[in-house]
Amino acid sequence: MSETPMNTLQYRVDGPEDAPVLVLGAALGTTWHMWDRQIPELSRHWRVVRFDLPGHGGSPAHAASSVAELADRLAGTLDALGVDRFGYAGCDIGGAVGTQLALTRPYRVTSLALVSSSPRYGTADAWRQRGVVIRTNGLDPIARTAPEHWFTPGFAGAQPAIVEWAVQMVRTTDPGCYIAACEALAAYDVRSSLGRVGVPTLVVAGSEDQVTPTTDARTLVAGIPGASLALVPGTSHLAPVEQPAAVTELLIRHFTTAWHDKPGPAGPAALGAPAPKPQLTPPLPYVPPAAIESGLTAPEQAGGGTYEAGVKIRREVLGDAHVDRAEAATDDFTADFQGFLTRYAWGETWSRPGLDRRTRSIVTLTALVAGGHQEELALHTRAALRNGLTPAEIKEILLHTAVYCGIPAANSAFAVAQRVVREETTPEA
Repeated sequence: MSETPMNTLQYRVDGPEDAPVLVLGAALGTTWHMWDRQIPELSRHWRVVRFDLPGHGGSPAHAASSVAELADRLAGTLDALGVDRFGYAGCDIGGAVGTQLALTRPYRVTSLALVSSSPRYGTADAWRQRGVVIRTNGLDPIARTAPEHWFTPGFAGAQPAIVEWAVQMVRTTDPGCYIAACEALAAYDVRSSLGRVGVPTLVVAGSEDQVTPTTDARTLVAGIPGASLALVPGTSHLAPVEQPAAVTELLIRHFTTAWHDKPGPAGPAALGAPAPKPQLTPPLPYVPPAAIESGLTAPEQAGGGTYEAGVKIRREVLGDAHVDRAEAATDDFTADFQGFLTRYAWGETWSRPGLDRRTRSIVTLTALVAGGHQEELALHTRAALRNGLTPAEIKEILLHTAVYCGIPAANSAFAVAQRVVREETTPEA
């Protein structure tokens, strides 16, 4: 086990030093221990590298803002280990990291297994809403509901020790890193890129998984050339924990028979012994690495002031649901105004680098209280929570407006904001 610098990840290595490398990526809210029951068998054949996400387990709390950044950090970690080529299996967000690596570093990934994974995890609104709940209530509500999302009721009832272990894993995760991971998943969508995944891929899904349902697994299989699907019956989201023997067998079969170890432009494979008794697939065409997401804000990427940048920022701040409703209600009479609003308010003003989004939310709330625009105030109270303001900070802003905007205006604003805060910060039952 090793604790690594900020630009890499904490890792653990098991298995023979001269064996081919297999990397295992864990789910959001878990640690590398979710793979413990796979290690005895996998480490007989492979040098297994497991890693913790930032702020998970003993990993330092250096938050990553995107799946691309997580993939970069993992690549840096493997570089430090001298690992060039590797097979990869990931669960949940760990699967997203593996897909990102296969898309941006195809010459390094020999074979891929995506467990309880998706090309797009839920909706951006849902992930940002989860961040608001955590920022207000901490991780305890998420921890308490984790078992019902991760395991089938029968397994949870029969395995109370594992249920408690799952709860404690989430509780001990750094909240800021968890929120950053939620933001990363909110922005993650590789549906249009799946056709460029050029390595042998196995998709594993639990038949009872409600987090990443089998429809998500079938989307991956339909999009990735030559991918195969394995359904694990009677299993929910954390299939490696709930059905360890079945998942282990699937991984061994896949990585033994589909290990595509053709050296890429980075040079011969480090630790390049072939997988045990491999049946190599026909040579695959080399796909050049795609540009990795820069992590810059939309205006920096688009040069600022464009309609496309405005749409992106508007959706990130106000949420997809609101923008979708606005677009659905747009007709010939309002289309020019909506275009003007998107370009001017979002593509030019909210995109400017002089203030961060959190500060812009403070300014916006104050201006809306002064103008008495209560419907917009409700909308931007939600946006302020998404942009990182806490309910306590919103309360202080409204108290301050009572002095400068008038008590009646602040009184109306408190009523609006109180309703929104309750709606947005109450954990799901």
